[in-house]
Amino acid sequence: MSAAIPPRGGGVRPERLGGSPQREPVPLQLGARLDESVQLYRPGAPTAYAEDVERRLTADAATLIARYPQARSALLPLLHLVQAEDGYITPAGIEFCAGALDLTAAEVTAVATFYTTYRRSPTGDYLVGVCTNTLCAVLGGDAILDALCDHLGVAPGGTTPDGKVTVDRVECNAACDYAPVVMVNWEFFDQQTPAGARDIVDALSEGRPPAPTRGAPLCSFRQTARLLAGFTDDRAGAVSASGVGGEPTLAGLRMYAEQQVGPDADGEARE
Repeated sequence: MSAAIPPRGGGVRPERLGGSPQREPVPLQLGARLDESVQLYRPGAPTAYAEDVERRLTADAATLIARYPQARSALLPLLHLVQAEDGYITPAGIEFCAGALDLTAAEVTAVATFYTTYRRSPTGDYLVGVCTNTLCAVLGGDAILDALCDHLGVAPGGTTPDGKVTVDRVECNAACDYAPVVMVNWEFFDQQTPAGARDIVDALSEGRPPAPTRGAPLCSFRQTARLLAGFTDDRAGAVSASGVGGEPTLAGLRMYAEQQVGPDADGEARE
């Protein structure tokens, strides 16, 4: 959208100085530019699905929608579903979700652009997210991000030319006890260093995905999106590999229990 707004105190044609001034219009571009990272409608993005893809997605969507008393409540899973199809949120995905849930495209877009989990540009096979929130940053998160971007030759949010690795900064991974943390397709790689993170992306680029510090084995970004949509992870041992909190996680809980004021085993108050 654009509008013509006359400049303040300028734009007067010299030849009209003797009469009523005529101002030159100044074009003003409104909204996101096509080259901005926040733009969902980008050149080359699909705007509709082929019939066979539409049928397959419709069947999957029906499974997800049936889990909710109101269809519109399934919007987040459906966004993961279309992200699993395209590798990011596309106009085709927006329109599909809107049609499946009887929403407008604007309503779907408002949700898709609120959560950073939904990608707005093509994403590689492996999304490497570096936490740069306070604790991770203090312990080296920014240095890790800079090292990975220099190593791969991409800016934050960029993808390598072979389409294998996307590197981006992410918000808190809820793993401050293991800072600094790097996530690959939302699986944890704890207490990282620039050198260790470079080893991770090298292994990913060479088709040798490393085992996370804790959690399930890595799968592709699109496969991960399908799991986040709510479909079963049927890989052998994947669910049991999720694990539990480790020593750093439990340290605070133990300290709290030791300092808690209350009755001891004999019922006597302890200070």
